[in-house]
Amino acid sequence: MSLSEQTKRLTEDFINSQSAENQTIIQDAFATISATDFGANALRKGDQAKNFQLPNAKGGTTTLEDLLAQGPIVISFYRGGWCPYCNLEFKALNELLPTLKELGANLVGISPELPDNSMSTAEKHELRFEVLSDVGNMIAREYGVVMDVPESMRPLYLQWGLDIPAANGDDTWELPIPATYVIGSDGKIVFAYVNKNYTERLEPSEIVKALESIQVTA
Repeated sequence: MSLSEQTKRLTEDFINSQSAENQTIIQDAFATISATDFGANALRKGDQAKNFQLPNAKGGTTTLEDLLAQGPIVISFYRGGWCPYCNLEFKALNELLPTLKELGANLVGISPELPDNSMSTAEKHELRFEVLSDVGNMIAREYGVVMDVPESMRPLYLQWGLDIPAANGDDTWELPIPATYVIGSDGKIVFAYVNKNYTERLEPSEIVKALESIQVTA
């Protein structure tokens, strides 16, 4: 089953599990998100990637500059380890990792979760790639991939046990738009996927195609 098929099924099952009142709130919230300009100014193919220096789950720091010194890099901006859609994506990326290594690329995930929560995410999902903590969405903001949880949804998140401000260590309800960037070793973005509909994720095969295109033009 493709990743898109998995996320579609997840959405259907989740919506069906909710009360009629909650379903209306959720559907209205998606309409609100759809009407926003979230992601309109996101970095795109051909742009120069923004450098970063972020805490990793091992207690150290990771920079884009150091990663690019090793070759191309794939960056996945994700909402948090609490997000079931991110979890499906984690599984797919974990499985893709050997192929990425064969293509000479590294992979990192970036979320606004506090470092301890990022560590928990990495351990819980047995991730074999680095997850970095972008507290305050500072780097996500530079990439133009920040969005707000609609106010109508916030009580539901809390009802579901998802205290976003607590998980991220701030007083906002800001999250990154799930986005995937493939960046060449020269720092140029060769592929960008930015979708404010967080229930949809990039198929891993598209990442492979982007990396293969780098090899063809090298």
